[in-house]
Amino acid sequence: MSAIFDRLTELFEQGHSREVADLLSDARFADLDRTADAAVLIAVTERENPTVLLTKRPRTMRDHPGQVAFPGGKIDAGENATEAALREAWEELGIEHGAVRVIGTTDRYQTGTGFDITPVLATVPADLDIRPNAREVESWFEAPLDLLMDARRWNENEVFWKGANRRYYEMDHEGYRIWGVTAAICINLSRRLAWFD
Repeated sequence: MSAIFDRLTELFEQGHSREVADLLSDARFADLDRTADAAVLIAVTERENPTVLLTKRPRTMRDHPGQVAFPGGKIDAGENATEAALREAWEELGIEHGAVRVIGTTDRYQTGTGFDITPVLATVPADLDIRPNAREVESWFEAPLDLLMDARRWNENEVFWKGANRRYYEMDHEGYRIWGVTAAICINLSRRLAWFD
């Protein structure tokens, strides 16, 4: 076992044994005529200072083009969320299933565009060989876990969308704008894990 896997597992179990207030969701904006179950992989590297693998979606993608995202996508028939997240990580970044140490699924996030996303928390080796699929990944990068789990580092904004004010979070990291769904999943996970407490 690695130190980061052990720590994340402990915080994950503690966090999911208690109620957590103020988890983010865009359920009230969801397009109920277009719903799909999806899963993403929150892949934390087993480094002394762990990072999280993120991708930038090509601008040609139908959903969330050009945005920073976790590896992930729709859950296929017969799959559970973990299987879908692992398949998508393989298809997008060439991450072998055997290299992923799954900790568990965390709080689902409903998007305003009709996706019901289940994040899957896991660790991966620090020296993982990443082979991005150009059709699904414009680029990929690592962001420090400490950064993503620090509520003080996120900028809170508001926009009028679909007839109501929508609050969202964002940050810039080395030229990448992390915001929207990805930011909300990070913030929910930070509240669940209580990383800095």
